[in-house]
Amino acid sequence: MTKRGGYRDWRWRALWWHHFFLLWSTICGQTRYTIPEEPKQGYVVGNLAKDLGLGLSEMYERNLRVTSEAGKQYFSVDAGKGELVVNERIDREALCGQSASCVLSLQVVIQNPLQLYRVEVEIQDINDNSPSFPANVVTLEIAESTAAGTRFRLESAQDLDVGSNYVRSYSLSKDDCFNLNIKDVSGGRKVPELVLAKPLDREKKAVHQLLLTALDGGNPVRSGTARITIKVLDNNDNFPVFEKNLYKISLTENSVEDTSIVTLIAKDIDEGPNGEVEYFFGPHTSDTALSVFDIDSSSGKLTLKGRLDFESVPSFELHISAKDKGTPRMEGDCTVQIEVVDYNDNAPEIVLTSQPNPVREDAPTGTVIALISARDFDSGENGKVKLQLPKSSPFSLKPSFSNNYALVTSGGLDRESFSEYNIELTATDAGSPPLSSQKTIPVTIIDVNDNPPVFSQPSYNVYIKENTLPGSILYSVSASDLDFGDNAKISYSILDSKVQDVSVSSYVYINSDNGSIYSMHSFDYEKLKVFQIQVQAKDQGSPSLSSNATVHVFILDQNDNAPSVIYPSPAVLGSLSHQRMPRSAKAGHLVTKVTAVDADSGHNAWISYKLSEATDASLFTVSLYTGEVRTKRAVSEQDDSSQRLLIEIKDDGEPVQSATVTVSVLIEDGLHEPILDLRHKVNEPSKKSGRITLYLILSLAGVSVLSVLTFLILAVKCIKNSRDSGSCCMRRSDCDDYKNPNRNLQIQLNTDGPIKYVEVLGGDMMSQSQSFRSCLSPMSEYSDFTLVKPSSTTDFKEMISVLDASLPDSTWTFESQQVSRVLADPLQYHIDGQRHSAKQSRMTKTGGYRDWRWRALWWHHFFLLWSTIDGQTRYTIPEELKQGSVVGNLAKDVGLGLSEMYERNLRVASEAGKQYFSVDAGKGELVVNERIDREALCGQSASCVLPLQVVIENPLQLHRIEVEIRDINDNSPSFLSDDLTLKIPESAAVGTSFPLESAQDPDVGSNSLRSYTLSKNECFSLRMKDIEGGRAAPQLVLEKQLDREKTAVHSLSLTALDGGSPVRSGSSQITIIVLDINDNFPVFEKSVYKVTLAEKSARGNVIIKPTATDADEGSNAEIEYSFGSRTPASVLQVFEMNSVTGEIVLKGDLDYETTASYGIDITAKDKGSPEMEGHCRVQVDVMDINDNAPEIVLTSQPSAVREDAPSGTVVALISVRDLDSGDNSKVSLQLPKGSPFSLKPSFSNNYALVTSGVLDRESFSEYKIDITATDAGSPPLSSKKTIPVTITDVNDNPAVFSQPSYNVYIKENTLPGSILYSVSASDLDFGDNAKISYSILDSKVQDVSVSSYVYINSDNGSIYSMHSFDYEKLKVFQIQVQAKDRGSPSLSSNATVHVFILDQNDNAPSVIYPSPAILGSLSHQRMPRSAKAGHLVTKVTAVDADSGHNAWISYKLSEATDASLFTVSLYTGEVRTKRAVSEQDDSSQRLLIEIKDDGEPVQSATVTVSVLIEDGLHEPILDLRHKVNEPSKKSGRITLYLILSLAGVSVLSVLTFLILAVKCIKNSRDSGSCCMRRSDCDDYKNPNRNLQIQLNTDGPIKYVEVLGGDMMSQSQSFRSCLSPMSEYSDFTLVKPSSTTDFKEMISVLDASLPDSTWTFESQQVSSCERGAGSAAASNGKRAFVVSPRP
Repeated sequence: MTKRGGYRDWRWRALWWHHFFLLWSTICGQTRYTIPEEPKQGYVVGNLAKDLGLGLSEMYERNLRVTSEAGKQYFSVDAGKGELVVNERIDREALCGQSASCVLSLQVVIQNPLQLYRVEVEIQDINDNSPSFPANVVTLEIAESTAAGTRFRLESAQDLDVGSNYVRSYSLSKDDCFNLNIKDVSGGRKVPELVLAKPLDREKKAVHQLLLTALDGGNPVRSGTARITIKVLDNNDNFPVFEKNLYKISLTENSVEDTSIVTLIAKDIDEGPNGEVEYFFGPHTSDTALSVFDIDSSSGKLTLKGRLDFESVPSFELHISAKDKGTPRMEGDCTVQIEVVDYNDNAPEIVLTSQPNPVREDAPTGTVIALISARDFDSGENGKVKLQLPKSSPFSLKPSFSNNYALVTSGGLDRESFSEYNIELTATDAGSPPLSSQKTIPVTIIDVNDNPPVFSQPSYNVYIKENTLPGSILYSVSASDLDFGDNAKISYSILDSKVQDVSVSSYVYINSDNGSIYSMHSFDYEKLKVFQIQVQAKDQGSPSLSSNATVHVFILDQNDNAPSVIYPSPAVLGSLSHQRMPRSAKAGHLVTKVTAVDADSGHNAWISYKLSEATDASLFTVSLYTGEVRTKRAVSEQDDSSQRLLIEIKDDGEPVQSATVTVSVLIEDGLHEPILDLRHKVNEPSKKSGRITLYLILSLAGVSVLSVLTFLILAVKCIKNSRDSGSCCMRRSDCDDYKNPNRNLQIQLNTDGPIKYVEVLGGDMMSQSQSFRSCLSPMSEYSDFTLVKPSSTTDFKEMISVLDASLPDSTWTFESQQVSRVLADPLQYHIDGQRHSAKQSRMTKTGGYRDWRWRALWWHHFFLLWSTIDGQTRYTIPEELKQGSVVGNLAKDVGLGLSEMYERNLRVASEAGKQYFSVDAGKGELVVNERIDREALCGQSASCVLPLQVVIENPLQLHRIEVEIRDINDNSPSFLSDDLTLKIPESAAVGTSFPLESAQDPDVGSNSLRSYTLSKNECFSLRMKDIEGGRAAPQLVLEKQLDREKTAVHSLSLTALDGGSPVRSGSSQITIIVLDINDNFPVFEKSVYKVTLAEKSARGNVIIKPTATDADEGSNAEIEYSFGSRTPASVLQVFEMNSVTGEIVLKGDLDYETTASYGIDITAKDKGSPEMEGHCRVQVDVMDINDNAPEIVLTSQPSAVREDAPSGTVVALISVRDLDSGDNSKVSLQLPKGSPFSLKPSFSNNYALVTSGVLDRESFSEYKIDITATDAGSPPLSSKKTIPVTITDVNDNPAVFSQPSYNVYIKENTLPGSILYSVSASDLDFGDNAKISYSILDSKVQDVSVSSYVYINSDNGSIYSMHSFDYEKLKVFQIQVQAKDRGSPSLSSNATVHVFILDQNDNAPSVIYPSPAILGSLSHQRMPRSAKAGHLVTKVTAVDADSGHNAWISYKLSEATDASLFTVSLYTGEVRTKRAVSEQDDSSQRLLIEIKDDGEPVQSATVTVSVLIEDGLHEPILDLRHKVNEPSKKSGRITLYLILSLAGVSVLSVLTFLILAVKCIKNSRDSGSCCMRRSDCDDYKNPNRNLQIQLNTDGPIKYVEVLGGDMMSQSQSFRSCLSPMSEYSDFTLVKPSSTTDFKEMISVLDASLPDSTWTFESQQVSSCERGAGSAAASNGKRAFVVSPRP
């Protein structure tokens, strides 16, 4: 029964006091023992009787008993000895779990009188449990794109042991890609993490097998393992790769459609969709190719789907792309080149090279009518063509050059009979079968019609703005002529008239070809407003006809004049005017008036006034149009007495011109004191730039360079003068003995070009204050030109420009008054393109018949063409010449005069069909007819030649002219597309190259594409790949790993540069889109979330929402949440998670007593491929409520009780517990009334059930005692338990080992005190008789007692080492172990333990040869330089003291001066040469050889071998290179040093320049020229030695050569002299007068500007060096000097 009144009832109080006094003397104290777990049965815990102060007899008499509060009887008392012994196996882990302390509470009951003792036995943990993993096999899936350093959490191992025996460390089997990291977490636990050491590559290794080992801290150490299988998930990180980069295929032109061409195969080493390949045409494949070819996307089969045409496209270049199906897609490329083989499918084509000429009916036989060419687009035999005319035709075909013919008359013509002929030509090729075509050529007769040119209108009004630039076009007049041919060619000119007493030609000039009128200078409307021009248009007929038109030129005013202030006059006080006014002035008072005018007219001269600034803007106003300055209000006393007004004056022009005037107004009252408020602004000094050091450096560098250059020039001049004259810086003239009388020359130049004559006059040399002189060294044959300085006030450019090398040859006559020598022969010339002026493109003519080969070719053509074909001439011109540019003098080159050219009807026709050239009938020049684009004509061909046919009649002569078109850099490189987009996955490996689109440049040669540049980017660089044809294709190379999360888009600029001058370029923008791969794990906001819940929380509540984020994009960033894979079922039953939102919801009941807290592992996975996951932990703590009733536990089973047992005999020990906590767990016990038993409280919640009255077995053989337990919760809960009490009333065995002998294997070098083995024996007896002690029987090991090697723990049989063992000294020994119990008499048994020492790799290899004792670790060897591959240099020998595989030795070349030269045998140590020694190899080679054994860990040694490569004598050379680091010096005071240096260098430079200036002035006084010494011959006195040549020209001069002079002059030379009065610094190149014609010197001059007067001064010996002109003298030629005459 249960009584709820507590202790208020007096009966309970009386019972309480009874128990108090009863137990006062029964509970005496507490005893504590400590034992290890797992002791054997009978293991003695302690002498309980002695500890309690009882003798053995007293213990028996007082019935000493022991009961356990845990219920199970783990201990008993040996009645014979009074010892507390182990009764059965004690497993600490089963009793106390992971608790740090494990104590078993015992109750010792002694009767007569009753004494109750509490005995605590602490169970110490032994290392009897190995660590174990939740799963022995763990499989991880890791993407190969996972970044190095990524960590993967592994399952922790569990160990039932505690303390030092718990898990202490982990180890991982060796793997290059993975390391192990141990992470300390809360509670002192260690969690293993797998760390990715380097990136994975599935294609190299798809699966990694690892072994994770957990080690505890016990002795001996126990371990547990788990096998980790890592499957590397494939990323699409490999491009499809074709078998070839370039496929070359030939197809006949007549191939049928659907023909299979080739099957392309690309392989991708990825797996799954990442390895499946699809084929496409690349983006750069032309539309033409796409219309002809097709490719199967699955098989890569290339087929023909269109028609091939060799003539349209002789070859195709197909760009094929192979893409895989991965994400992102990767792409590989290849090129297929298809050559089309020609088939005869084109008929010949007849082309009129020139249109048929009208033919007079009296035309003689052989008159050329038309030039015809035949062509066939086929090649080879298919392209050979034959022409035929119909029979009885009065025409015939005359072949000229390849497939070119002249259609000529071959009979009489009668216009009255046939006014027009339709000539039918038939062309047949040589193909099989042959093809043919026909063409009809109409021939008609026309006449000449005379008509004068007619202007489009009789007068023109031209309006031109003033201030236009000189050379601006004013207007273009046009006239037309109804005539044909030359009669219709019009030239324009301006008739002379006066404009303001000045010739109109000084104002304007006209282009004679197109009528464009240009201004000669800028016009000023204020000076000239209108003038007239009379323009004449004249045709080129004979006689010529002309007409006139008047052009009225009106000058339009521009706003080019700013307003000018008249009053106040700015000349008096600048722009400041002083005015006075009384302070009593009222509003509207006139202060002053500003007046300004504008020189322009119209609205440009409209002037407005505005008050821009004022001291008080409210006081004054300015009239907008009159400029009157008035007061806006009355002057007050507060107004300043000095007012300053800034008035702005503007005109109404565009752009606006303005001026300002400042008016100072003094307001006076009383006395009028002059007050002038002049305010000056003081400019603040400018701040120093702060970069003085940089400026000083630049200044110092500039002055230093200038000084060095000056010294170098002086030194060179000094050395050169010293060599020539024997003295430094002085020139010596050796001309003393030459005396020559008057040597004046007269030169007359007869030309048929613009130069009319050249007059050479005599004169006195001394009268010429200015001249040219050129000097050449005695070795002048190696000097082509020298620089000649003009010494005239006339611009040398104007003088040079009178010469032009583009006009025909002239006949020049040079007449000397002294020698009277006339050169009458025509001067033939050869113009070399390499000698052209760099300023203007020149036309090059290759001609002449002096070469016998040309003559032979001429005779060959003569007989071949029946005297009709005369020769061939070749010209070279640059492309893009302007219309009308002269190619060459065609008339002269074919040997015709101008009149003969007209009479014989010289005509030019192009074989290309288009007429790019024409002949100027007035000059006989071949001129450019229209724009010539080399790229359009010849494409990328290296040579571009336009063949022309020149036809001359009466008699017929047919000339072939070739005009070579030279390329100029007129085209910039260009890309097919200006914007290129590349998509590159961020997983792309560093070093991957991506082909880029090549640029195209139509130019050729040096002007073609040369290089590429790429804008700077840390992730990409540019590499050029050489491809077929000598071309280079750009490739983009990945230099640094991409990271989309840092930079998603890269923008680059690819620039293509050509080799022209100036360089042209083209660019393309490259946009690189980084494709995302799943390389980022989802990351939670916290690694641990904590939440607290009440024990009875309602289901469905959201307890927490952990959130994770992923830095990737798309599906790679979509996250799904789930519980961890090892989440126990108990958690899954209570909680559930929303996979989308991550919310954790309570779905079960919480029970504090079952689980007080939950640790939930949460996994967040993305949806990428492969999936990546992140982890966090949610800690849920449960709060307790009173939901558990108290529980009564039998600490010991009820003992049998004798019926005559005295009162107080202990029947059972009882404990009570409540799973709740706090007040909910406080419990009280009650017994039913009238029971002969009572409860004796002992310690916390432990009670003894004792007898409290007389027992009668015969009345009650068994008692059922009901005990009620009630807690103190609210509301209180209670429970009952029934205890049955009954009455109930030992065997000797020796200890037996588990096995008769043991084999123990121990590694050498283990630490002293390490456990070797644990032997165990068991005894079936109980109590003391079952307690066993272990010992070692004495024996000898190597004459030493075994006890000096090992000792044994007598309690548990563990054998320990006394010191470390060395396998090399001791390999095996035996131990005799004895087990003895504690009985009386004691029993024992023996067992043998065999101990085997295992070898460890504790000895490093030892080098025997070369002996390290001689030269340390450095060995010196020698070898000849002639050694071949495999030459034995030396042999390294080493040994290892270990045994087995630990002693296996390998050799390796670790370092070498040249690793490509030597090799070391892995097992023999022989050092041999890998290749033959070359002359480039260093003579001293240093080899570092590493020697390793095969043990674990590896032991190694090194030896250094110095090899001296010798040839010839054997000299010991040791190449020991030491690098000495120079200590860096701090500049500290760099600015001061720079200032001092700059000052020093500057002073030195100034002194040098002063010395030079003094010397120059002195020399100029002596010789008349600065810096050059002129030596006059003392004995030569001739006043008239000057040769003066006057050239009056209206066109170009080809060249001038002056011959003559006596053979005795042996010292002719040129020398350049500079006049001290020279104002110009222009130079020309002058050819020395040696064996080279003087025409080559003059040909560099350009005569496109007006005439000049030239003076040629003849000098022979005066002012010349000795022996300087030996080459000139040998030819009898005279050196001369050219100077312009003023």
